[in-house]
This record gives sequence, structure tokens and C-alpha cells, in this order.
Amino acid sequence: MAAKPDPLTSYNAKRDFAKTQEPKGKVARSKADQDRTFMVQKHDATRLHFDFRLELDGVLKSWAVTRGPSLDPADKRLAVRTEDHPMSYATFEGTIPAGEYGGGTVMLWDRGTWASIPGKDPSKTIEEGHLHFTLAGERMQGEWLLVRMKPRGRETRENWLLRKVEDAAADPARDLVATELTSVDTGRTMAEIAAKAGAPVVEPTKKPAAKPAKAKRKPAATKPSGPPPAFRPVQLATLVDAIPAGKGWLHEVKYDGYRALIAVGDGQAKAFTRTGLDWSDRFTTIVTAAAKLPGTALIDGEIVVLDKDGKPSFQALQAALKDGGATLSFFAFDLLERDGRVLTGESNLDRKTALADLLDGIEPPIHYADHMLTGGEALFGSLCSAGYEGVISKRADAPYRGARSQAWLKIKCTQRQEFVIVGWLPSDKTRGFKSLLLGVHGGDGLRYAGKVGTGFDTAGMAALLAQLAPLERKTATVDAPKAAVRGAHWVTPKLVAEVAFAEVTGDGVLRHSSFIGLREDKAAADVVEEAPQPLKPVKPAADDKPAGITLTNADRVIFPESNITKGQLAAYYAALADPMLAFTARRPVSLVRCPQGRAKHCFFQKHDAGTFGDHVRHVPIPEKDGGTEDYLYVEDAAGLVACVQMGAIEFHGWGSPVDSLEAPDRLVFDLDPDEGLDFADVRAAALTVRDTLADLGLATWPLLSGGKGIHVVAPLDASVEWPAVKDFADRLARALAQAHPKRFTANMKKSERTGRIFLDWLRNQRGATAILPYAVRARPNAPVAAPITWDELDTIETAAKYTIADADTLLERAASPALANWCVADQALPDA
Repeated sequence: MAAKPDPLTSYNAKRDFAKTQEPKGKVARSKADQDRTFMVQKHDATRLHFDFRLELDGVLKSWAVTRGPSLDPADKRLAVRTEDHPMSYATFEGTIPAGEYGGGTVMLWDRGTWASIPGKDPSKTIEEGHLHFTLAGERMQGEWLLVRMKPRGRETRENWLLRKVEDAAADPARDLVATELTSVDTGRTMAEIAAKAGAPVVEPTKKPAAKPAKAKRKPAATKPSGPPPAFRPVQLATLVDAIPAGKGWLHEVKYDGYRALIAVGDGQAKAFTRTGLDWSDRFTTIVTAAAKLPGTALIDGEIVVLDKDGKPSFQALQAALKDGGATLSFFAFDLLERDGRVLTGESNLDRKTALADLLDGIEPPIHYADHMLTGGEALFGSLCSAGYEGVISKRADAPYRGARSQAWLKIKCTQRQEFVIVGWLPSDKTRGFKSLLLGVHGGDGLRYAGKVGTGFDTAGMAALLAQLAPLERKTATVDAPKAAVRGAHWVTPKLVAEVAFAEVTGDGVLRHSSFIGLREDKAAADVVEEAPQPLKPVKPAADDKPAGITLTNADRVIFPESNITKGQLAAYYAALADPMLAFTARRPVSLVRCPQGRAKHCFFQKHDAGTFGDHVRHVPIPEKDGGTEDYLYVEDAAGLVACVQMGAIEFHGWGSPVDSLEAPDRLVFDLDPDEGLDFADVRAAALTVRDTLADLGLATWPLLSGGKGIHVVAPLDASVEWPAVKDFADRLARALAQAHPKRFTANMKKSERTGRIFLDWLRNQRGATAILPYAVRARPNAPVAAPITWDELDTIETAAKYTIADADTLLERAASPALANWCVADQALPDA
């Protein structure tokens, strides 16, 4: 019998153990399921990543998770399969020498035990491309999934996705990667580990740390049975011209297929079209697969056929239906009923969570249609580049309505819609016809909409003519220019065609049109003119007495380029008071006042001149000259609005509160780019600052400045005073400028900034201020300094992304799990 291949051959071949302190690979004895080890190592090699390792068959099965694990079930993190590692690697922490494979700093970031889901053999399922397991670690706990992605043909390694399953351990508000910055074994930061390069590898503690109780998987409840639910009217989307911004939306792929409701019950299923027709016999493969689902359910989704590149193809769908539908797929994106309970009154996000639970473990041809809660614009761009139809954006908190509404929006990559076929022009060649004549219902009935003469093949033309022949009539179906329809064969308007086109002329006629296919699921009478509506932000409404403050000259235009008034500015601050005061209340502030509007004379004010009224407080602060001055601060919404009444637009705050002026509780680095730099340069620079501070043990959060740059903010525990914070900020800025001289300068001189980013560390000294979160800037269109997450930074193209017109969105974002703990951490200034 041939010996089994050594799973550690690749591991050992990649390393020179005379140079690296990593352990040499030997296969260990396999353990029982409940005793298996898992661990995660933070690895700063060519690129920072997290190595996720599970003990299986005597080795550590390993994946490089590029962005680290997430506790948000909505996040799917790319996990690239790497070579198996030996069990002795589970305690390794140290530095791999530069030039060696994986050279860089390694931290033991998490550890514990793992168990596979009962009834599943992980040695088999890992080969099949999926692992479903529970973790009992110090940081990662509960239920998780690893799923292998379909290869695209060029990968040399397997790409997988790591996802947290929705359970008690899920926590979308907690960013593990950004806040857990020390070793679970030694308590060291990455910088402290790197500083020990060349020292002996840290030995594991003799007595392992106590492990949390293992997460228990609840036994599956018996699903109630019953007949398949009845059809319900489907919700329809409104066509708009832009992706809605903000965290209040979820964004999905717009699938190019047939809308369908799948009803499941009593071990059988039915398929309904969007109008309620029973097409179970046409969607047999989908119905057969759905019948295996437990209990009863009514599922909304799209039936498609995927082409060789994995994209939905409407032409392929029509061909598949003619051939029996064996290649059909169903992408489920909503759940209307489950086990006798109607879910339409619940939010989109809650319904999708219930849908994911229902479809957990389901296999093709039924798929769960995933979504994104941020990055809608980036998703739209990538889908359009890849040839998809577009994006569907849905209000995350909206119920399901069986009608068209603004809660569901559709944004198309190209212009395409349905038209009624009203006739055809005969061909002067051998092909079946020259072009189809099109119509669409408008305010005056059915009107001529042009023609389409491309997108057909010979077989498709013959099939179309066979359907059109019985509908032919002698009289014209629509009024049309005689020259355009000379020799036309007119037909009764019953068939519906999907057509793509470049534009519509002023006369309502298509240009550069192309036939996509027939829409058998739509009635001709329902085909109406469809034009994208502009997605216009709504300005905040003015209030006579926002926050109880009487305004004078509330109609005065403060931002002339967008006609935003003083009253609207005050209404914004009243509306955003709660999230803003979390960072502003009882903190000395300096105001940018522009009494005649932002385009007129503006000035800074930090001292109380006695004119702001009782709602704006003052605190006496000793000055350098030995004197004392009264500085401004506010405590509530009335204080914010009172400042606006006095012409204030911007609020800049100290790094310490009035109760402990000498002990700063935050560290701020303002990245100020030179005029010629792109925002992409600022994003990359912010990530460098983030990673540098993380290596020193400081968690940070990004703030869009509302101007040109980004602020990188680290909360502090106020355990040191201003001189220490200023010294740290100064040394770190200069070190970064020295390490990256083409990217950064720590010198504030304009002459030093050419082509570089000024890393402004001067905000971190007594008396200095920085723009406060949610404060408006005195710039065109009233942009706002907006908190964001590191995850969404890649999708943002400007530091002035949000304006006061986005007040509702900013409120929703502030209350979202992702931002609920923005800039919250108990951490001391590093002794570095």
C-alpha cells in the first residue's frame, strides 16, 4: 500500500529552518472533535492579514483572511487557502526574518477550541468546499462558515469566504480587527513584538488561559406543515438615476431574469410569476428543489440562467425554458411568509435574516441573494464594468408592500425596458424581417416608440415571426411617421419585448436599440413609459424655533450655491444634536462665524464675549501669559442652535473636556493633502497611519473632514497630560515622514508640501482644536465632517461626501451598529 502523502511537505519546503524560528513541520495525532484547537495569527508580511487555522487530521488547515474576521453576519471576508501548518505552529509568536517566506511580525491574536456541526464530517466537507463550525475562543465565538468560491480560471490558490452566522455571539457594532490590537498570550502589540526581533520566540504559558464555554448549537425545531401559501402581490422598484447614500439602505444585484414567488408547504412547491400566474410546470427544477425546504414559506426572488462567466443572461434564460429549464437558478432575496407567520410587516433587513436562516445549507439551483449595507456606489460600478444589469437598493427598515414604491429603487447600468411589439418591417434580404416596430403606453394611450433591428439570430427571428403571424392586422396599430414605417406589417399589440438602447430622442423614439428577448411574464397593457427619476437629496426643513431657540433672519441664505438658509442650518444642528453632542458637549469649542453667509467675511471665535445667551456656557482657562480667558462650550442642542443664531457654521473642539482640561482624551492626526493630490492618495495615507498606530496598540477611527482630507482619531483614557500627547504625536508624525518621505511631511510650511500630505500633528497640543464630528463646514454646499468606518473608506471618493441635505442619512448611520461604538475604546497612550 502506498504511503499517504505528507500534508506538511509544502510547509517544510517553503522555509529555511536555519534562518527562521518557526517550528519544523511534523504531523500530529488527530484529536476528537470537541478537543480540536483553532487559532488566529495577525501577520504583518508583504501585506497585513490574519492567518485563520483549524486543527484537522493532525495539522492546522490554514487560510489567510485579508481583512480579518468580522462579527457582522453581513460581512463575507475573503479567506485564501494556504499550505497546512504543523500543530506546533499554534503557539508561535515572533518575527520571521526579512527575505524568508512570510517575512514579518506574527502575533498570536486568538486561540481556543472548535467543533464541527453535528452530523458533518469536516474532513469530507472541506474537500467539498464548505465548513460549518462553532468556535470557543477568547475573541471569536459562536457559529461560523467557510465556503469555497467557484474558481475563475486563473487562481493558483483556493479562494474561500469566512462569515459569522447570526447568533448570540454576532455583534455588527464590534470591529474585532480595529479594536483588538494585542496578543492573547503575551499582551504585546505588533510594535513590541517587532522590537524583539532576533530574541527567542515567546514560549507558551505553562498553564493555558481559561477558555470560554463552547457555543452550543440549538437543536432544530420541528417545522409546522401545511399547504403552500397563496400568491401575494409583489413589491416593485422605482427607476432612479443614482445609488442612494447612507447606511439606511441595502444593495443587491439586479438579476436579469423572471421575477417569481416560490410557495413551499407539505413537501411540495409552486412557482408564481409577478402577476400571479402558476408557472410551476415551466420552472420544474426550481419547484422540485424548493419542495425540500422545511415547513411552509413564500419566497420572493428571480429565476435566471447563468452564462459561462457566472452572470445572469436573459437570452440564455429564454433558450433554457424552451429546452425544459434544466439550467435554471433561483436567487431568493425576500421572505414574505414562514411557517404560517406573515413577515411583510417586518423590515427588509429582518426578512433577509429570516431568509438566510431558512436557506442555510441549501444547494443549487436555489441561492441566497446576498446584499451590502455599505458601498452601493462601488457595487454599482463593479457590476456595470462586469456587464450586469444594475443594482436594486432597498430601505433596510422598510416593510414589504405589494406595489411600486420609493422603498425599493432600481439603478440600471444601461438603458433598457419593455416595449410592446406593434408590427415589423419586411427584410430585403434572406433574414426573416428587417426590424420590429415598438410602442409604449403613455398619457395618450399607445404611441410609437421606434424600432429595433439588432440582437436577433436566425432561429429567433423565425420563432418571432411564427408568433406574430396570427396577430397580423390590416390597420396601423399606432400613429407613426410614414417614412419610418413604409411597408409595415401591423400586429395586435400583445407581445412584449425587452430592448436595450442608447437614448430616447425628443420625439420619444429609440436610438441604437438592441433586442434582448420576449417578456412572457408581462402583459402588454402594463408596459408604460419608464424614465429614471432624479435622486434628489432633501434639504432639512427650517423650523421657527429649533431646539427652542428663536432665530432672527432665518431665511437668510448662508450657502448661496445651494440656497441653504440660516434656518435650515439651525434645523440640521437640532436634528443631529444627539450624535454630535457625544463628541462636543462640555468641551471647549472654537467657532467659525459667518454672520452674512459663508461666502462673506468669516472669523474664528473661541472666547465668550457675553453675547451668546444663557444656552452657551463658558469656562475660565489660564493662558500662557498668566491671565485667564473665558472659553465657549455647549451642553445641549439649544447651545448648538444658539451659536448658529449668532452666525456660527463650524464647531472645532479641544482634545480634552472642561472637567479635565489638562488630560486629553483623544489623539487626532489631520491628513491635509497638497492641491495636486487625489483623494485616493489620502485614503492610502490614512490606512498607513491607522496601521502604524495599531502596531503601537492604538485603535483608531476615520473622520471625513468635510474638506479635502481625513482625520485619524484615537480615543485615550486621559491618563497622561498634554506635553506627553504632543510629544508622542510629534515623534510619530516625523517618523512617518522619514519612513515615507514621498508621501508625508510633518512640516507645516507650504513649500514642504508639494506632492505630499501634511500630517498635521499640531492638533494635539493644549489649546489646539479639530473639527468635531457632524459639524458643518463653511464650504460650498454645506459639507459635514462625517464619521465613517475603515471598511467603507475604500468606497468613498471625497472628504465632502455628506452635506446637511443628508441629515436623515447621517442620523441613521449614527444609530447603526457599525457606528454605534465609533471612537470608543479604553486605551492609554503607548509608551513608545
